[in-house]
Amino acid sequence: MTPEATVPHHVPKPWLSRRAGRGVRRGTAAAGKIAALLRSLELGTRPVHPESRAALDRRWSELPEHVKTPAQLLGRTAVGCEGTHGVFPKCNLTCTPCYHSADANKVPIDGGHTVRGVKEQLAFLRRLRGPRGHAQLIGGEVSLLPAGDHAAALLAMRAAGREPMSMTHGDFDYQYLLDVALEPTGRARFRKVSFAAHFDSLMRGRRGVPRPLTEAELNPFRERFAAMFTDLKRDHGISSYIAHNMTVTPANIDLVAGVTTAVLDMPFDMLSFQPAAYIGDDRRWGKGFTDVTIDAVWDRIEEGAGQRIPWQGTQFGDVRCNRTAVVLRAGENQAPLLDPADHKDLDARDRLLAHFGGMYFGGTPHWIVAVKVIRALLAHPRDVPVILGLGQRLASRAGGLRRILAAARAGRLAFRTFVVHNFMDAADVAPAWDLMGKGVASEDPKIREVQERLGACMYTMSHPETGQLVPACVQHSVLDPAENAGLRKLLPLTPKVRTEP
Repeated sequence: MTPEATVPHHVPKPWLSRRAGRGVRRGTAAAGKIAALLRSLELGTRPVHPESRAALDRRWSELPEHVKTPAQLLGRTAVGCEGTHGVFPKCNLTCTPCYHSADANKVPIDGGHTVRGVKEQLAFLRRLRGPRGHAQLIGGEVSLLPAGDHAAALLAMRAAGREPMSMTHGDFDYQYLLDVALEPTGRARFRKVSFAAHFDSLMRGRRGVPRPLTEAELNPFRERFAAMFTDLKRDHGISSYIAHNMTVTPANIDLVAGVTTAVLDMPFDMLSFQPAAYIGDDRRWGKGFTDVTIDAVWDRIEEGAGQRIPWQGTQFGDVRCNRTAVVLRAGENQAPLLDPADHKDLDARDRLLAHFGGMYFGGTPHWIVAVKVIRALLAHPRDVPVILGLGQRLASRAGGLRRILAAARAGRLAFRTFVVHNFMDAADVAPAWDLMGKGVASEDPKIREVQERLGACMYTMSHPETGQLVPACVQHSVLDPAENAGLRKLLPLTPKVRTEP
């Protein structure tokens, strides 16, 4: 017998080979999943998402040269605000002026249409404007939507990476808010909700005060609206961001200061004012709208706040359209977040925009926000003293750390944002937009100014059917009438019933 014959041969078992192969494949698949998870985690905690960076760069390149200033935020830290259109045009109040077309109330509320339209418009915005942004659920009166459809629209907006804000006249009850914010089981649908309520004496039909003669008459209704969100936080742990909107005409411009004073003592996060324009339903137009300037409105805001509130440190689009300022309110004192007269503040602004512009925190879990901030600071460690210095100057303007702590203990410490949006007249917007579509710069100075402002517009609406993003002034001046005429056919108030011959 040969030596080889005495050594037993190992014969592999087929089932063992197959098991080993499956184990290798499972290990490879698991490793692939872990790698994909790590890539997703790295991307999700990156200070600025690459798609956001690309959208911001594209937005900057599209801006007119006259608005590419160091203060400009479009294209550097924001792509601008977004809004829906044609998804629920109906309203149950009458306002002077009204920016919606004359036949808006001839279209019924249809929740299915609303949700479908929101999904289509927001998907288009997601593709063109990046993965994160702020969008308004706007049309007629949002609280006319069944609460479930309202919630579904907000969820669709969040699915598109948007932080949604519901635009309303605020004349609804706490139960409606609960029905939107909570599941039928009572579980919270959202961690946070955002609403903007429009209150002014130019509105008719509000329950309890159908024809207000002064702005002061509306203060109890303003307080009641804000209190609903305080109760929502207390009762269900859902936080909120709420804005107060007011249209300004010659009839109420001298009441802006009083409104500012009153609303500052209410838990609104934003005070927004819109000088009236000849746009929308011409049956609701009055006289002298053009006499109300953006500067005159800002002067009244400062009068009501009792101090100067500088807006020149930052810019959204064209300063002829928008003014914005953020203040830290400590008790009665409003300290500007950024003082344009302080060169150290301006240096900090420029540095932070260059290194951190495009970071977005809305609707993001706190731990991801923390990791984003840590990664950003690790990339730019020399910015830490710059941030601390800005905070120290802000505290000094607010009266010092002791006053800030006292205001915090008393529940009177908060940031407030002041905004003025200055819309343009339809008679000017229509020819300006027509020429822009042809690539022609108008030789008429007035129309050329409108073209410049439209080119820098910060408030955009989405038209996936045409592949366009259009400014809100264009939507209301040019597109709304035809759109609502189409909606009347799509959603007739009285559906035609086919009868048998």
